[in-house]
Amino acid sequence: MIIGVPKEIKNHEYRVGLTPAAAKEFVANGHSVLIENNAGAAIGFYNEDYVAAGATIIDTPEEIFATAEMIVKVKEPQPNECKMLREGQTLYTYLHLAPDPVQTELLVKSGATCIAYETVTDNHGGLPLLAPMSEVAGRMSIQAGAHHLEKAQGGSGTLLGGVPGVAPAKVVVVGGGVVGTNAAKMAVGMGADVTILDRSLPRLRQLDDIFRGSVKTVYSTVDAIDYYTAKADLVVGAVLIPGAAAPKLITKEHIKNMKPGSVLVDVAIDQGGCFETSKATTHQDPTYVIDDVVHYCVANMPGGVARTSTMALNNATLPFGLALANKGPKKAMLEDQHLLNGLNVHKGKVTYKAVVDALGESLNLEYMDAKAALEI
Repeated sequence: MIIGVPKEIKNHEYRVGLTPAAAKEFVANGHSVLIENNAGAAIGFYNEDYVAAGATIIDTPEEIFATAEMIVKVKEPQPNECKMLREGQTLYTYLHLAPDPVQTELLVKSGATCIAYETVTDNHGGLPLLAPMSEVAGRMSIQAGAHHLEKAQGGSGTLLGGVPGVAPAKVVVVGGGVVGTNAAKMAVGMGADVTILDRSLPRLRQLDDIFRGSVKTVYSTVDAIDYYTAKADLVVGAVLIPGAAAPKLITKEHIKNMKPGSVLVDVAIDQGGCFETSKATTHQDPTYVIDDVVHYCVANMPGGVARTSTMALNNATLPFGLALANKGPKKAMLEDQHLLNGLNVHKGKVTYKAVVDALGESLNLEYMDAKAALEI
């Protein structure tokens, strides 16, 4: 199979779909790998590294899309990239379709087979291709929040860990999954007063065991959100419904009641965000202020530490990518239900129900079972 890796074009996105080591794995399995010129150069993966791995350097994205049978990316394809996709071609990347009608419509029109990293599952009920970036984003949420609490950044001028004689900042993490756990680890490490809200009692018990009393675990109710957000210096939104739009758990009223100069970090922004006032921002212009509350809603947070993120992502995506290439997409998905769960669009059909639930009415979409779609 011919594998194509275009350079990412989203604002300040320096990650790359394949590292040289991952490219070498595809080549060792008998596949051809095409890498766009300087696709990984910004994070120290140079053209000569890819050539040494057996890949071929291609000058333009147009040639990559025209030639490759499978496109491997990191972020969702931008409109001009979507228009280069074609039927019979496989796209393997993050998609986050539920809050993105433009991309969804273009992918449906393309006829391509589109597999979303974020909906591939595993035997433990997890999302193995989302988890590495959730770990990164969770950890970054605290350093970003701490930075924007500084007065010069628009915050209240509060040091996250305090100092002897001065209380630390209050950090509230909404959601106790991978993002929330990693956010809490960083916040505890910096000396903050940390509370995690979640609606799963088993998960709260696990978190209590993990942190051994260094965080407060609270069952998430409307009343609890009212109480803890009003006292918070930093709130991290870490709520995920796989493949679906994130629920708006923090409302405009909550934000009006927060302390001036407090900070919101919405890690769920790729799925539309879990704050009612959230709108996607970029690393170039990461924040805005509503009701004296700083909002940090960067839609590709892990791109800020692109080298670490790329290597972590490739560790997770490589086995599934090799299966797609070695067996062919149809056979690979039919033999692996977890990979099949990653199929979101195929030959003009939407095969992930949460996307149809979110966009079906506005785009006139109908859901088709993934196995049935593969037989078209």
